Amino acid sequence: MWSWETAREGLPVVLSGFRTTLYATVLGSAVAMSLGLLLAVVQRTSPRWIGLPLRWAAEFIRSTPVMIQLFAAWVLVPGLNALTLGIVVLGLHYATYTSEVYRAGIDAVPKGQWEAAVALSLPRRRVWRAVVLPQAVRNVLPALGNYVISMFKETPFLSVIAVQEMVHRANEFGSVHFAYLEAFTLAALVFLLASYPTSVLTRRLENRLAR
Repeated sequence: MWSWETAREGLPVVLSGFRTTLYATVLGSAVAMSLGLLLAVVQRTSPRWIGLPLRWAAEFIRSTPVMIQLFAAWVLVPGLNALTLGIVVLGLHYATYTSEVYRAGIDAVPKGQWEAAVALSLPRRRVWRAVVLPQAVRNVLPALGNYVISMFKETPFLSVIAVQEMVHRANEFGSVHFAYLEAFTLAALVFLLASYPTSVLTRRLENRLAR
């Protein structure tokens, strides 16, 4: 039976976990965006003996559950702060997806612009920095936003390495007060209130870029 009084008591507990959830999402996304871009550029510009192992490693990470990766990292890298470890693993896991997004954005840059840059004898680094990457990143911003939302919703997996994120805190409150309904409903509402506006903004950005 739902109890409003219990829900009021549980809300501060759930919100205290939300701060950890938000922190992990923001920093994990920063790792995923920057590392994904680096992977995309390296795979595009490196010789096959470098690009191929990177592609195999990315495929392995994409093909295994993030929860198992978190647990494996927890066992193989003892002593590291659990939240830091979780952020790195989440960031690395999503970097393999964002690298594919960046790759598609780079491939979408018109071939004529590559040829024009070569004809102007622009240095290779300047071609990437001034011509290719600004267009590629602009084209893939909506897709990157979707991966940020996905990462936000997967932060409860951090609880397998004892990170006190929102669902973990909700579960603790529910077990102490025998109020799982209130605790998990509050957590679900916070997830909805945080992710829905971001999803709407992402769709608007996608529509604007499509014009």
